[in-house]
Amino acid sequence: MEFRRLGRSGLNISAITYGNWLTHGSQIEEDAATACVRAALDAGVSSYDTADVYANTAAESVLGRALKGERRESLEIFTKVYWPTGPGGPNDRGLGRKHIMESANASLKRLQTDYVDLYQAHRWDETVPLEETMTAFADLVRQGKVLYLGVSEWTAEQIARGAALARELNVPLVSHQPQYSMLWRVIEPQVIPTSEREGISQIVFSPIAQGVLTGKYLPGAGVPEGSRAADERGSKMIARWMRDDVLTAVQNLKPIAEEAGLTLAQLAVAWVLQNPNVASAIIGASRPEQVTENVKAVGVKLDSELLKKIDSVLEGLVTDDPRLTAQG
Repeated sequence: MEFRRLGRSGLNISAITYGNWLTHGSQIEEDAATACVRAALDAGVSSYDTADVYANTAAESVLGRALKGERRESLEIFTKVYWPTGPGGPNDRGLGRKHIMESANASLKRLQTDYVDLYQAHRWDETVPLEETMTAFADLVRQGKVLYLGVSEWTAEQIARGAALARELNVPLVSHQPQYSMLWRVIEPQVIPTSEREGISQIVFSPIAQGVLTGKYLPGAGVPEGSRAADERGSKMIARWMRDDVLTAVQNLKPIAEEAGLTLAQLAVAWVLQNPNVASAIIGASRPEQVTENVKAVGVKLDSELLKKIDSVLEGLVTDDPRLTAQG
C-alpha cells in the first residue's frame, strides 16, 4: 500500500480508501460487509470512509463493528454530516450548529470510537452562515472529537471561503471529496487549482464511474442481474453513462488496460491516482475479491502516451464543465 499526505497536513492516508456508501447496511448482508473490510485491512488499507446518512445511519454502525478490535491508531476513519437523519425534524439536516454537534456525537457512538480522523461537510449549506458551520467544526476539533476537517462536492469559490475561515479559526481544513473519474472531470478546471493553492487534497469517489468503467455493461445488451444499474437507487446515479456511445468507448479501453497489464477497473483507479492533487481513491465492494483486485492499481504509473490514448478513446464523452460541481 502507498500512503500520501492529506493536503498540507501531517496526516498520512492510504492511497485507497474503503468506502461503504451504497453497500453496508443496505445492499449486502453484514457478514459480507465485514468480509470486505477484512480484505481491505489485509491489503493494507488504513483509511475508511462513511457518512451518517448512508443507510440512514446503519452504515456507520456496520463499519464500527467491522473495525472493532483493530488498533485505532493504525486507522483513519472519515465520516460526514449534512443530509437528513432521524425522523425528519427541523434540525435533522444541514450544517447548523445543533445538527453538527448532535450528529458528530451520534456518529462517534455508532463508529465505537472517541474521535474521527476526518469530519466532512457532506455538501454546502446555503441556508446557514459559513461562520456558524466552521465554528462548530472548530469546537469539535478543540474538544478532540475531530482531528481534521474536510468538505464534499463544494465549488472552488466555496472551498476558498471555507479555507479562509479555517485559517482564521486556526483549524485544519485539508480535504475535499468529489466525484472524479476518466468520464467525470468537473473538478479539473477550477476545484483542483483552488485546492492546490489552499493546501487541500482530493479524496475522490466513484473512480470507476459507478461500475461503468469495469466494462461489465455492454452496448446494446441488458443490465446484468445484481449490478449497480439493476438496483433502483444505483440505476439513477449510473444513468448518465448507460449510453451505447459511452459503453462502446469503455470497451475500446480494454486494449489500453491490457497494454498496462491491468483490468479496466484497475486502469480507472490508477488513472485518478495519477493526479498529484488526489490523495486517495475511494472504492466500495460487495465482494472481498473486488477489494483485492482494485488495490492492485496502487503504485501503477501510467505514462503520457498511454494517458493520451485514453483521452483519444473518450474524446467527446468526458464531462468537465465546472458548473456541474456538486451534481456528482
